[in-house]
Amino acid sequence: MRAPQVFIETFGCQMNEYDTELVRSILKARGYGFTDSADTADVVLLNTCAIRENAHNKVYGRLGLLKPLKEERGLVIGVLGCMAQNLKKDLLAGDALIDVLAGPDSYRALPDLL
Repeated sequence: MRAPQVFIETFGCQMNEYDTELVRSILKARGYGFTDSADTADVVLLNTCAIRENAHNKVYGRLGLLKPLKEERGLVIGVLGCMAQNLKKDLLAGDALIDVLAGPDSYRALPDLL
């Protein structure tokens, strides 16, 4: 059986780069594989920053671009980071695209959430 393939896209602050590596190591330890493209992924995780407006706007734009992949093949979409934590209600309001929201305190539980 093929391991689920994950694509992680990181937006915003330097801390998010570190968090992306942490998430990669957690998922790798649980048998997930990684890919360099959302087009070949089973799971797309957007690691976000709520502080930087530009990152905030990019994430909403990216979610729109991922919608066809979700509709075509059931792509699992997760939003991670402080944006997921701080804007949880906004992200979930009327948006069935997002399957998983996880702030920094939830990264260790991510394999179970997926």
